[in-house]
Amino acid sequence: MTGPPKRSSPYETLSRETPFRCPYWHLVHDRYRLPDGSVADYYFVRTGGSTMLVPVEDSGRLVLVRQRRYLMDRDSEEFPCGGVPVGGDPDKNAVKELREEAGLEAGRLERIGAFAPYNGVADEMCHVYLARELRRVGAAPEATEAIEVMSRRVDEVAAMIAAGAIWDGMTIAAFSIARPRL
Repeated sequence: MTGPPKRSSPYETLSRETPFRCPYWHLVHDRYRLPDGSVADYYFVRTGGSTMLVPVEDSGRLVLVRQRRYLMDRDSEEFPCGGVPVGGDPDKNAVKELREEAGLEAGRLERIGAFAPYNGVADEMCHVYLARELRRVGAAPEATEAIEVMSRRVDEVAAMIAAGAIWDGMTIAAFSIARPRL
């Protein structure tokens, strides 16, 4: 999980304020100096990150969840995922989300990568896990989640992505990371 090497920043942060906080993210406003000496504003969301699981059944089929996405007002088929509270532990969150959304526990849980879902707006890193040796334990979704658990072949997931039937960017990214291991 390496990226490009870090280089020194051409920006100087002059001030930072956090006008809004909730358990999963903080809205941050920075004033900063640009390389030409002028001053600018940057607003972004600070998060605790997120975890997304690619659950693999013994048969090789993948477990996804279908749920209504409020902002898009449409159903989305995606891998189980959830935000990590600021200061939380991604590994513990992965276990919680797999149980909560898919009703599963994993005998083997392996962190296989990470990606930034929206790096111009949020500092979020989504940690991707392969979950194997699955046991059904019963889902316990949050009150805001009406979830249907699905099982798909790897080639079905790829075809659904290509056709636009799976449109969640985080699921598409996680599938890309996981596919060589499936």
